[in-house]
Amino acid sequence: MRTTHRPLTTVSLALCLFMAALEMTVVSTAMPTVVGELGGLQSYAWVFTAYMLASTITVPIYGKLADLYGRKPVLLFGIGLFLAGSILSGLSTSMNQLIAFRTLQGLGAGAMQPVSLTIIGDIYTLEQRAKVQGVFSGVWGLAGLVGPLTGGLIVKYLTWHWVFFINVPVGLGAAALLVAFFHEQVQHKPQKLDYAGALLLSAGVVALLFGVQGVGRNLLALPVGAVLLVAFVLVERKVAEPVIPMSIFKNPAIAISSAAGALFSAAMFGATTYVPLYVQGVLGGSATLAGGMITPMIVGWPVASLVAGRLLLKTGFRPLIVGGLGLSVIGTGLMALLLKPGSSLLVPELAMALFGIGLGFTATSLLIAVQTSVGWELRGVATASHMFFRTIGGALGVGLMGGVLVSELLKDSRIPVSAANELLGPEHGKGLAPEVLRTLSGALGSGLTINFWLICAASVAAFAAGLFFPRVKRGEGTTISVSDAAAPH
Repeated sequence: MRTTHRPLTTVSLALCLFMAALEMTVVSTAMPTVVGELGGLQSYAWVFTAYMLASTITVPIYGKLADLYGRKPVLLFGIGLFLAGSILSGLSTSMNQLIAFRTLQGLGAGAMQPVSLTIIGDIYTLEQRAKVQGVFSGVWGLAGLVGPLTGGLIVKYLTWHWVFFINVPVGLGAAALLVAFFHEQVQHKPQKLDYAGALLLSAGVVALLFGVQGVGRNLLALPVGAVLLVAFVLVERKVAEPVIPMSIFKNPAIAISSAAGALFSAAMFGATTYVPLYVQGVLGGSATLAGGMITPMIVGWPVASLVAGRLLLKTGFRPLIVGGLGLSVIGTGLMALLLKPGSSLLVPELAMALFGIGLGFTATSLLIAVQTSVGWELRGVATASHMFFRTIGGALGVGLMGGVLVSELLKDSRIPVSAANELLGPEHGKGLAPEVLRTLSGALGSGLTINFWLICAASVAAFAAGLFFPRVKRGEGTTISVSDAAAPH
C-alpha cells in the first residue's frame, strides 16, 4: 500500500474547493450579462437553484458511497461530471440549455466539496485540521479576490461563456494530483446503497423547491414534498444501510449544526445571488462592480475561518458559533435597512464583510464539531449530511426569493419580462421608454428589497438555532459508532 503524500493531496483538495469558490463569484458576476444576452430573467434564479438542487440531492449519496467504496473514486467521478457540465454550460446558446448543463455541473459539485472535506478529516488529526483551515481559508480568500475581477474582465473582453471554461485546467490539475498522490485502504464489505431512500429524498427536495418558488398550482408541491420527506425518514429508520443514518441526529451538536447550516446558507446564497443583481439592475453598476460586492464576504469568511480554527481549541465551539451568527445578523440587517435606490456602494460592501466574517466563525466551527462527533466509518456520511442541509437551505432560499422577484416583475401586466432582460443588457435599458424603465426599476428594486428582508430573517433564525448548541468543548461530544448509526429505529 503506497503512502499518501499529504501536502500534494492537500493541494489537490484545495484546487477542488477553489473551483467551487471561484464558481460562486464568477457566475454571480456574469449572470446579469447572461440574462441581457440570452433573455429569461424569469428563469434567473433557476441558473443557481438548478445547480444547487443537483448538488443537494447528491451530497448524502456521494457521502455514503465514499464510506462504502472509498473517497478517491467518488471524488474523481464528481470532478469529471463538474468539468463536463462546465464545458457544456459555456457552449450554451439559450437559458434552458444553461439551466440543464448547470444541473449536470451540480451533479458533480455534490461530490467535490463534502468528499474533499472528508479526506481532510481522514488525513489530519483534530488539532492539525483546525490549523490547516488556514490553507483553505487562503483558497477562499484568493477566489474572493480574483473571482469578481476575472468575471468582469471575461465579460468585458471575451464573452460570458469563458466563465465556465476556466474550470477545465483547474479541474484537470486537481484530478491529476489526486490520482498520483492520494492513496487509501478501503475495507469493502457486502453492503448496498439505499436506492429507495435516495429516490424519496431526491423527489422530496425537488417538490419542495417547486413549491417555494410559485403560487397557485405550484403550491401543491409543498405538501407533496413534505409527505415524500416523511416517507424518506421512515425508510431510513428501517434499512440496514441508510443514505442518512437518522441516529446521528441524536447528537445535539449534529442536529443543531444541520438546522443552523441550512438557515445561514439560505441567507448566504440569497446574498451572493441577488446583491450583484441589485447593484447592476437597480444601482446601474457594471458587471465587475456588481460581482465585486461579493468580495468582502468571501474575503472576510476565510480570515474569520483561520482565526476560528485557532480559537476553537481554547474556547470550544459554542462561543464561535453564537458570536459568528450574531455578526451575520448585523450584516444582513444593515443590508435590508440601508440598501436602497441611490444608496452608496459602501452599504453592501460593509454588510457583506460583516456577514462573511460571521459565517467564517460559524461554518468552520460547525463542520469540525460534526466531524468530531463520529468515527472514520461515518465521517463521510456525517460530513455529507451537514453539507446536504447547507445546500438544501441555499437551494430553497434562492428558489423562494426567485419566486418573490418574478411575482413583483409580473405585477404590472403592461410591462413585458423581455423589457427586464433589456434592463440588464449592456445598454442598461437605454432603449426603453422612461416610464417603462422607471416602472421596471421600481419593481426590480421592490422584489429585491423583500429578498433582503428574507435574507435577514434567515440569519436571525440561524442565530436562534445556534443558541441551542450544547455547551461542550471539543473532544467532549459523544462519538457515534457505525453499529449504532446503522441500526434500525
